[in-house]
Amino acid sequence: MSHEVFAIVQGMDLKNIETQLALQCAPLITGLKISNLLNVAIQTEVMVRTFLKKAEISYYCLLRTDSKVIFLLFNRKQLEQYLLQNEARELLAEEGYTEFSLGKVLRTFQKRYKDHMHEKNDFPHEMGVILGYPIGDVKGFIEHKGKNFLHSGYWKVYENEQETVLLFQKFEHAKETLIRMLSSGISMQQIIKSYRENKIQYAIG
Repeated sequence: MSHEVFAIVQGMDLKNIETQLALQCAPLITGLKISNLLNVAIQTEVMVRTFLKKAEISYYCLLRTDSKVIFLLFNRKQLEQYLLQNEARELLAEEGYTEFSLGKVLRTFQKRYKDHMHEKNDFPHEMGVILGYPIGDVKGFIEHKGKNFLHSGYWKVYENEQETVLLFQKFEHAKETLIRMLSSGISMQQIIKSYRENKIQYAIG
């Protein structure tokens, strides 16, 4: 994040759902990614759900604690298509999944994620699939136990380093773009609508 945008963020309300969407989910909102996690304070849950429904953003609650709620926000059509890929299904099968519809996968992952967060089981490596990471990077993370990576950014990279680093730069640019738009008075609802209707260009290229 540039010094300029960092300074803008410092003057924003960090509890505001629109600010958090820009900071945590810009790649999804701008069409660069099929899903993102959104971690918000428990006190804002109702407000967040209301906003997401109004914005027509698909979401699934993965975890709720006394202090926070973690949602998976996603493009339903794109995530469903991703899960149809043979490599994605093979990896999920290796992790113990037997049903591969989006609903079944999310329900199974939700339970595993909750168990992990409550220290009842190991980290569910299939999270990389849920978040739409390249399958090669998900496999590399599992095989190397998170070590020996080529680059670490939004995820740990094990192949196609140059291409992925450029993608990470697009993610950062998308975040900065949304922060600037919010700070100029454009609402997140307007931003989402504009990207959906292709009225503004995606982050880079």
